[in-house]
Amino acid sequence: MVPVAELLRRPGAHRHVTTEAVARDLRVIDSEVPEGSLISVDVEIEAMTDGLMVTGQIETSWVAVCRRCLGPVEGSVSVTAREMHRHAVDDGEAFAFEGDLLDLEPMVRELVMAELPLAPVCRPDCAGLCPVCGADRNTGPCGHEGTPPDPRWGPLAALADDLARQGDGAPRADRDHG
Repeated sequence: MVPVAELLRRPGAHRHVTTEAVARDLRVIDSEVPEGSLISVDVEIEAMTDGLMVTGQIETSWVAVCRRCLGPVEGSVSVTAREMHRHAVDDGEAFAFEGDLLDLEPMVRELVMAELPLAPVCRPDCAGLCPVCGADRNTGPCGHEGTPPDPRWGPLAALADDLARQGDGAPRADRDHG
């Protein structure tokens, strides 16, 4: 919580705030900021006639599981904050605060969560796991080429084969398609 009583009395006044927050329950799908990790917050709070504008940087690290090979992935988040805080919020375009204390946690939480990767990969050319034997294709070939067809597409593949046997596969105008 940042005391802002003096700022609220003087529109145009600034206050620089540097702090660290402890991460709690910051997870999006398979990406997360590890519990207890530090989040660096370096912001300028400016008093406006209708609230407080908070601008600055928020930084932390994250960990995840690669979506292709299931190996560990690490990264960092650096978010530029430029968010309005108001006593009365009716439009959803600002963060609410009460009294003379500004809680930066809701803003930090929202901005960090928005930057966590939804589908992290360990590297752009990750070959992933073999769908037949489960071997990590990044460590070498497993002997299986390609990807086996998904059995759920079997009925559609059979229909395509039937159409191909009947001719060129294009619907004929003389057939009833009703």
